[in-house]
Amino acid sequence: MATCPRTCQCLGDFSQVPHFNGIILNRSIYSRGMQDKIQKEILNAFLVVLRPIAKILLRCGIGFREFAEIAKSAFVDIASTEYGIRGRPTNISRIAVMTGLTRKEVRRLRDKISDGDNAVVVKTTPLVEVLHRWHAESEFLDSTGRPSVLPFNGDAGSFSSLVRRFGGDIPPGAMKTELKRVGAIEEEANGRLRAIKRSFRPEGDHNVLVSHLVHSIYPLISTLAHNTNAERQEPTWTQRTVFTQSVRESDKLRLRRISADRIIEFAESLDDLFMAYETLHENDQSTDDQITMAIGVFYFEETERNASYTW
Repeated sequence: MATCPRTCQCLGDFSQVPHFNGIILNRSIYSRGMQDKIQKEILNAFLVVLRPIAKILLRCGIGFREFAEIAKSAFVDIASTEYGIRGRPTNISRIAVMTGLTRKEVRRLRDKISDGDNAVVVKTTPLVEVLHRWHAESEFLDSTGRPSVLPFNGDAGSFSSLVRRFGGDIPPGAMKTELKRVGAIEEEANGRLRAIKRSFRPEGDHNVLVSHLVHSIYPLISTLAHNTNAERQEPTWTQRTVFTQSVRESDKLRLRRISADRIIEFAESLDDLFMAYETLHENDQSTDDQITMAIGVFYFEETERNASYTW
C-alpha cells in the first residue's frame, strides 16, 4: 500500500547522524571518494537554499560580485573567530588555507570587518513598539490580559501615556492617526481607542527584507549550524518542520488560512511568555547577563514547478 509522503522532521536531533559527525570532525572514516560525494550532496542542498536568495538579490539589483564579496567576508570572519588556538584569532596564513583565499585577500577582508563596514542595523518603528507594549505592559491590559480599550488622554493607562513612554518623540495625535491609517486600531464613538492588530507590515520592502533576514533566516540557519556541530557542548535545539506532498490544489487556500491562524496564535503566546520574563528584571539596568533568544514558526508553499530537490 502506498504511503502518504508526509512527515515531521525532527531536525533538532539531526546532528546525531554519524554521517555528519564524521564530516565535521574531519575523521578519516570515509574514503576520499565518499567525502567528495558527501560534500557534493551538501553543496547541492545549498544550491536549493541559494535559489530564493538569488531571486531576492536580483530583484534588489544586487549581482554576484557584491554577493561574493559578502560571502568571502563571512568565511574569513568565521575562520578567524571560531578556529583560533587557545582563544586567539586564527592567523592569516591558516585562514587562507581554510578558505582558499589569498593571504592578501584575507588581510583586506579582515581589515574591512574590523572597520565595521559589514554592520547591519535592523530598524524598528515607534508604531511597532507602541503596539507591542499595548499588548504586553500590565498598565495597558484588562483583567483578562488583553489590551484595554484606552482613553486618549490621561496620566496613566491612556493612549497618550502609552505613546509618551514607548513612542519616542511622536505626538499621541500623530500616532493615533497613523495607527488608524494602517488599520491597527479603531476609534469608538466615545473617543476610546481599541487595538485590533498586534502587528502590521510597515511600508518599505527594504526594511522589511532586512528585518526578516536577520530575525527569521539567520536564527533558523544558526540553529541548523548548532545542531549539526558534533563538537558542541550543549544539547540540540528544537527544530521541527512538518510537510506534506499530498494536498490538493482545491484545499490550498483553506489550509493556508488555518495555518496562518495557528501560527499567529502560537507566536503571540510566545511573545507574551518572553515579555513576562523581560518584566521580571525590567528595573535592572545591567546588560551583562542578557542573551538573545528567538523562536521561528513559518509557512511555506513551493511555487517553482521545476524545483530541483525532493522533500
